[in-house]
Amino acid sequence: MERGTRASTRDSLPEGLGQAIRETAGTIAALLDGATDTTVPVPGLEWTLGETAAHLALANGLMAELAAGRERPYGDGTPQSLAAANARSLTEFSERGAEPLAAMIVEQADAFLAALDGADSDRTLVTPLGPMGPDVLASYLLTHMLGHGWDLARGLGRPHMIDRTRVALCLPFLKTAMPRVAVAPAGLTAQYTLRVRGGETFGVTFADGTVEVLPGPPERSDCTILTEPVTFLLIALGRLGPWQAMARGGVLAWGRKPWLAPRFPTLFRAP
Repeated sequence: MERGTRASTRDSLPEGLGQAIRETAGTIAALLDGATDTTVPVPGLEWTLGETAAHLALANGLMAELAAGRERPYGDGTPQSLAAANARSLTEFSERGAEPLAAMIVEQADAFLAALDGADSDRTLVTPLGPMGPDVLASYLLTHMLGHGWDLARGLGRPHMIDRTRVALCLPFLKTAMPRVAVAPAGLTAQYTLRVRGGETFGVTFADGTVEVLPGPPERSDCTILTEPVTFLLIALGRLGPWQAMARGGVLAWGRKPWLAPRFPTLFRAP
């Protein structure tokens, strides 16, 4: 059941989110099952294929523990501290085999969903990026898997698993995380309208060193950015630059100050 009451794990999350987590984990595992050499580098990362898969397995395990209400210190929320925690965890965890890592990714995704089964949907969980409700944490897990699933697919020369439906399920986390990963200069004042093609429209404003995400467009928008869904997620995760996206036709911008569009992604630092 994906609709109706909130009596099971799938029902306790927004429609389709539990299924997307399971299917994404399964797709990543299928990618890895065909990998014969995990020492090859992953384009755009400093990690090998095996290290990327190991990080994903460890991260899914961390998320499962957080979903169960356990506190797991993992950096202080800054990109630098999270990078250091990632490096430390990979040093302490030696598994690099494709098959066992694929199994771990699926098992820990299932453990995450099991931890939410019947749990209070209003509780607050402690995460590396601050407090979140279960729905947002589940969106975080999916976003993280899609980002590294993209990396693994590129490393293996295989199709990725990001699509419009999954991007929509990532938005609750991305909107929650934006103020927490902002690196905008204190003097910046700007009001953006973000439109994901075929999906949500929301606002992001910068003023006096603060960043606010609005449920809809700001009253007086400086710049409206329309982004194709897959492109939106790849930019948000630092996998695609704004100029690359605009050259491919994945981004359009207009408004009183359209030149603010390419700057927008630089105002955040993906952890």
